[in-house]
Amino acid sequence: MGDIKRSKKKYVTPRKLWDKERLHKETILVGKYGLRNKRELWRVQALLRSFREKARKAMALPREEMEKRKKEITNKLYKWGILPPDATLDDVLALTVESFLERRLQTLVAAKGLAKSVHQARQLIKHGHIAIAGRRVTCPGYIVDRASEGMIDYAPTSPLKNTDHPMRKALAGT
Repeated sequence: MGDIKRSKKKYVTPRKLWDKERLHKETILVGKYGLRNKRELWRVQALLRSFREKARKAMALPREEMEKRKKEITNKLYKWGILPPDATLDDVLALTVESFLERRLQTLVAAKGLAKSVHQARQLIKHGHIAIAGRRVTCPGYIVDRASEGMIDYAPTSPLKNTDHPMRKALAGT
């Protein structure tokens, strides 16, 4: 048994830590999506890796079993808003890290205009000013599904919910 307070890590560190090209790509992604550190990026890469592995294993199965697994994988990714409804296993294999990073709460808050940048969006989320369907979410890495994407708004207890708040006026002015 393991310690309850110490859950297993959800990321895999790169084999070559000082690979110049990989470091440059990661730095660009960390800046573009406002990630706190590379560990958040590695977590998303591990999630993508697991879906791609499931798709490769499903392709090796008999026809009827493959269709069943394909439906499970594509339905989950469709529900998250990453794939279209008529996606195939080849579409799953063609996914990139950016497709997952676009579905993070932090990115969607900035895209929706509730914050000026992804960095401000992260701060608003961590401070409890953002809610999904009235429930406050304080995890910027939360993957928002299609059903709740339209329900992202300021938290009911947040002073930013008030339309005449100075920060809200500044956001509306830009």
